[in-house]
Amino acid sequence: MYVAVKGGERAIENAHRLLAHERRGDRDVPEVSLDQISEQLSLGVDRVMTEGSLYDRELAALAIKQARGDMIEAIFLVRAFRATLPRFGATEPVDTGEMQVRRRISSTFKDIPGGQILGPTFDYTHRLLDPQLAEGWVPEPPATGEASAAAMPRVTDILGRDGLIEPSPEAVADSAVGDLTREPLSFPADRDLRLQNLARADEGFLLALGYSSQRGYGRNHPFAGEIRFGVVEVEFFAEDAGFAVPLGGIALTECQMVNQFKGSASEAPCFTRGYGLAFGQSERKTMSMALVDRTLRARELAEEVVAPAQDEEFVMSHSDNVQATGFVEHLKLPHYVDFQSELGLLRKLRKEFAEAAEAPEMQEAAE
Repeated sequence: MYVAVKGGERAIENAHRLLAHERRGDRDVPEVSLDQISEQLSLGVDRVMTEGSLYDRELAALAIKQARGDMIEAIFLVRAFRATLPRFGATEPVDTGEMQVRRRISSTFKDIPGGQILGPTFDYTHRLLDPQLAEGWVPEPPATGEASAAAMPRVTDILGRDGLIEPSPEAVADSAVGDLTREPLSFPADRDLRLQNLARADEGFLLALGYSSQRGYGRNHPFAGEIRFGVVEVEFFAEDAGFAVPLGGIALTECQMVNQFKGSASEAPCFTRGYGLAFGQSERKTMSMALVDRTLRARELAEEVVAPAQDEEFVMSHSDNVQATGFVEHLKLPHYVDFQSELGLLRKLRKEFAEAAEAPEMQEAAE
């Protein structure tokens, strides 16, 4: 047994060296730097920060490099590092209404206060490969790339002033907020935990669930009330100073979905909400998050739960790509003893089956 273990250790060490060799690739090709990853693969960095629950572009870029571009592995690395960090407290809630906006669109109103800002987006590009990028092409600088400082009230706030959309829930002072990174998941879950879960959830999983709800598996008929991307200031309450002090700015994407109206015998019909928020420019993630957030409010809004996207236990228990990866990829580990047990049981059952089949034939022959 000892020799076998030592042999396994040597094989694993060699596998690590081979992985490092393959990660580096051809030595004649310049090594990619963290700055290159952060600046030129920025959307991948944004996803790793969001689903890794850690806003640090350099560390996210390092994780992508170490993982050879495997986003889920990179997310795993960031989560593992995050678990080693001390926690000093919680920041004040960010105010996205004061965002320095780089992109802001609404599909509900053409003319909105502050205007529509297209910003950096693939939405209007032709899906054709650009050979110029392979030749080191340097694009012309944009006419303007600065964030807008103009006042931009949220579209949902405009609807809210006329009472056309359900009010945004107000935070209760001194109320405890759940923390999925410190507490085990339990059901039923309040919306704060659901939104935390969705923010960390796999983008592809949320995209599929959101898509299913649009196709009728959840009766979700939304409009993109507003999607905004920009920089918001983060503040931390300093007890020594007695007031909140700014720590810096972080890039966020926020999505407010406006959904089909609802009413009752005692309440007038109004639009309902779905919400999404993520680090960096993460529009697909926040839109999917907002769709699923709304479907998970089915019981709260007295709607019949008939689809997977409306089942909070199904969604929240299967949305985490790190947990899902571990459960799937553990099948690669040795299961020799388990399989031999199954194999022995199968052979025994087949023998009993064969004996049972032969018994009537032997009885007929005897008669």
